[in-house]
Amino acid sequence: MNLNRTHPSRTQDRAHPRRPRRSLPAALLIGVLLGSAALAQTVPPAPQPAQVPVTAPNRPVNLRPALSGERRYLTLANFGRVAYYADPRGEGRPLVLTSSVNAAASAYEMKPIWDTYVGTRPVYALEWPGFGSSDRPDVTYTRELMTAALNALITELNAEVDVVGLSLGSEFVARAALLDPRVRSVTLISPSGLGNPRGGTQQATADDGGQQLYSRLNAFSTPLYALIRTRPSIQYFLSRSFRGPVDGGLIDYSLDTTRQPGAKYAPIYFISGRLFTPDAYADLYSRLNTPALVLYDQDGFVSFDRLQAFTQQSGVQAVRIPGTDGLPHFEKMPEVKAALDAFWAAVR
Repeated sequence: MNLNRTHPSRTQDRAHPRRPRRSLPAALLIGVLLGSAALAQTVPPAPQPAQVPVTAPNRPVNLRPALSGERRYLTLANFGRVAYYADPRGEGRPLVLTSSVNAAASAYEMKPIWDTYVGTRPVYALEWPGFGSSDRPDVTYTRELMTAALNALITELNAEVDVVGLSLGSEFVARAALLDPRVRSVTLISPSGLGNPRGGTQQATADDGGQQLYSRLNAFSTPLYALIRTRPSIQYFLSRSFRGPVDGGLIDYSLDTTRQPGAKYAPIYFISGRLFTPDAYADLYSRLNTPALVLYDQDGFVSFDRLQAFTQQSGVQAVRIPGTDGLPHFEKMPEVKAALDAFWAAVR
């Protein structure tokens, strides 16, 4: 096991003082606060969305590819089309990349890793249901739906795979690995679910699992999402994951993907906390028998209080990528590649 600090929760701030964060523009911040306060007091619960897709599911229109390679699709029962990128050139075990889940998620979030390995080994990148080039119907988005999409891609490939997950996507990767032994290894980049089991982004803390908050957000979803998908808002939230300047290509693609039909539906479930596993460490990570690598440093959205305990498990290691804030592959790809190559060499 390799852990580059003795106690993540106690040494993180001393070792790397957090840089000052850029502020959300005042008008946006005031609007979000006033709108949230009004919603909490006045909005009645909204009706539940359909459990099956509408007859004409919201499907991206003229959305440019996020990555090189062929954009392919598989059909998921009771949902619709799920997109993935494929470049089968190269030798060795297929590499499957999965993005995070947020208001503007897409496979573009994995572009530095894709560009590094494409052509040297078969590489595939999944677009989660409701995001990127996948369908975006008004249905109930769940942890199980996201996991089913990843397991469907693994079944489509019908081979042992190495899987890389980012942030909340790491929880779906761990869940998929518990269901399919063809997942030979998992790499979790700034994973959610390793913080304390209560509070923050680690879980929906409400007794109803975030249902009431979801209902309020859903009733106000159109103007709320219109606010979230502005360039200042996207740049602000992305700035919390970059130590240096935010990647301009990521900002531009985030704007493109949030302007597709049905783009608001899946993010509502994310914002309400309903896609998080209440205790991902106990229910997912602690049960993994698959070799696992955690890449981390600081992160404005998740914490790593239980990373030390996770690395006590057989086959689990962690490598800190200093000077990064949640997207280390955008700012320190050579260091990320070195860690990935060493890890995969050990699990061949």
